[in-house]
Amino acid sequence: MKTQAINIHSHGGPEVLLAEEVNIPAPVQDEIRVRVHAVGVNFIDVYHRTGLYPVQLPATLGLEGAGVVEAVGDEVQGLAVGDRVGYCTGALGAYAGCRLLKSNKAVRLPDDVSFEQAAAVLLKGMTAEYLIRRVRPTHVGDVVLFHAIAGGVGLIACQWLKQLGAVVIGTVGSEEKAELARAHGCDHVIFYGREDVAAAVRKLTDGAGVSVAYDSVGATTFEGTLNALSQRGMFVSFGNASGPVAPVAPALLAQKGSLFFTRPTLMNYCGMPEELRASADALFFALRTGVKINIGSTLPLSQAAKAHRALESRQTIGSTILLPD
Repeated sequence: MKTQAINIHSHGGPEVLLAEEVNIPAPVQDEIRVRVHAVGVNFIDVYHRTGLYPVQLPATLGLEGAGVVEAVGDEVQGLAVGDRVGYCTGALGAYAGCRLLKSNKAVRLPDDVSFEQAAAVLLKGMTAEYLIRRVRPTHVGDVVLFHAIAGGVGLIACQWLKQLGAVVIGTVGSEEKAELARAHGCDHVIFYGREDVAAAVRKLTDGAGVSVAYDSVGATTFEGTLNALSQRGMFVSFGNASGPVAPVAPALLAQKGSLFFTRPTLMNYCGMPEELRASADALFFALRTGVKINIGSTLPLSQAAKAHRALESRQTIGSTILLPD
């Protein structure tokens, strides 16, 4: 069957995103075909587009979305035509009106989660889940630094960290984002464009620093993040919005206080079907118990390039979703 998809034939800026008609075949074996109702836009899509994370070309971008199963392969178990599903850890292909997907990469959506909410929250929410519950389990009283706290992952993580009893220090780039962060429970806001992040953190913590710092910004925040950590603190690097971090000498971690440094990915923490389901279940429970989803922008799928420009220029607040035309 034919559908519209946003494809790239070369790496580059948003201009390489092309709306094209593609053919989606019938699913075979353990595949399902999903009629897409909403698509999530994430910074990893930018990395795939630019080639920072190389992909085989041509490619249909996107990892996150939600829709209805409209056909299944003969080996599919546990899913049927008509089921509402979401996904964020499978192969590329979410920027489309219809797509194929391995059935074990889909999670069934609860009735109280809409397609738009699922597309806005699955990848970001499950990223928050593995970061704050498994990479470094959060304990009551932990003081945490989270960069880009008003972004898609940040707003979810902030609320969830507060549920777990943490004190949250977040960085933002504008007064508008600071206000949004505070409204979602952020205890202390630092403006990374005009403040020394490490110095501000030390002042807020009486010189102790934070036990864990989550940094998706990358190159421009690396040094400040490192200097904001307490002795034996953990640096969790999970993105490169400002560019990749330069190689780190292990001796530097010793000099700064026997620090821990890790670069986890969602695919490694939700790669097994049981991990994927457990993470999704934890996220859905968090939503039912107070974590709110912030959909900052909704655009037609054909305007994917506009969504990428806004994301890269840090103009976005909360999650951005695309709706198939």
